[in-house]
Amino acid sequence: MKNNYGIQLYSVRDAMKEDMAGALKKIAELGYTSVEFAGFFGKSAADVKAMLDEYGLEISGTHSPFTDLRPSNIMETIAYHKAIGNTDYIVPGADLSTLDKVVDFCNVMNYAQPILAAEGIRLGYHNHSHEFVIQPYGSTIHAEIERRTNVHFEIDTFWTFNAELDSISVLERLAHRIHVIHLKDGRRGGYGIPLGQGDAPVADVVRYAEAHGLAMVVESETLNPNGMAEATACIEYLKSLEA
Repeated sequence: MKNNYGIQLYSVRDAMKEDMAGALKKIAELGYTSVEFAGFFGKSAADVKAMLDEYGLEISGTHSPFTDLRPSNIMETIAYHKAIGNTDYIVPGADLSTLDKVVDFCNVMNYAQPILAAEGIRLGYHNHSHEFVIQPYGSTIHAEIERRTNVHFEIDTFWTFNAELDSISVLERLAHRIHVIHLKDGRRGGYGIPLGQGDAPVADVVRYAEAHGLAMVVESETLNPNGMAEATACIEYLKSLEA
């Protein structure tokens, strides 16, 4: 394939839970070149790194909780992520239901970012749709994170579409803080489904990412009929775009 594509392993969480090594082997065989973790299922860092090396997969990042970045456990978190070769720690969401919680979240991110950076790890945030809804305090959660931090953004281009935003416009506006995106399809009001089966502007997003050198991480969420079938459908769709 012309492009390198990663996959968010939440897409194949059923297979990962049952047999992580087997799941990673199959992902590599499908043609994905990197993986983004969503949990490690109790595996040691050494075991995770060995599996990645065995199947020739890069780690593009992880979805990991911001609570693991507090002073009480940040150094343990860093040690694990360095051991598996991860350089992108991405927070996939949090309870940001009040402004006080948003402020606490931003304080933790601002505390952690320079510590992670000193260890060669970038800190980012992954959006859903609700972060773009105006809150009672007069702005959106995403706007507050943009204003109060300097973290990177892993824009999920389905969730921006689901929020009735133009995904390309969001990518353009935040270009200085984006190096990786989630490539996902779906219908408004639903969840991420295999690429090419929804209404999101997947082909346009791929072209934009190609033109601007953004890493693309595929995600499909519905396990229909299982995660590996959806991962297969996604990579086949991407191949069709290159045909």
